Amino acid sequence: MVIKAASFDEYLVQIPPERQAAFVRLREVINNNIDPRFEEGMQYNFPSWFVPHSIYPQGYHCDHKQPLPFISIGNQKNFIAFYGCFLYNDDGQRDWFIDQYKKTGLKLDMGKSCVRFKKHDAIPFELIGESVARVSLEEFIATYEKHRM
Repeated sequence: MVIKAASFDEYLVQIPPERQAAFVRLREVINNNIDPRFEEGMQYNFPSWFVPHSIYPQGYHCDHKQPLPFISIGNQKNFIAFYGCFLYNDDGQRDWFIDQYKKTGLKLDMGKSCVRFKKHDAIPFELIGESVARVSLEEFIATYEKHRM
């Protein structure tokens, strides 16, 4: 089921009540750790953080009208998803994240850039915050451009 929402709050009320607190906390962790030049909004029907066109006018190569995506969080049928484009674009960041995740003792369920949390009460919020804080806007754009070549 695709949730149509214009804001985080509109999105939040459409997800299962038992997941709402985890979503709010995930958003807080991201907002407390992210480079403040990333912009928060809705992108591809998910609460997201992205590089605004005012900083990176060329936008996302798949759709130049879209700003360059950095992070999204989403409610999926069987899990909460954390989409970190910085994990997809940067082998060093992904390797660091996987290594640190192992230290939490939690089971990692990860695709190329999507981390799936099947248990909303077993999200390593501190690790999410630390991983987000590791990537500046300039570093993210530079890594993105390097992989686009």
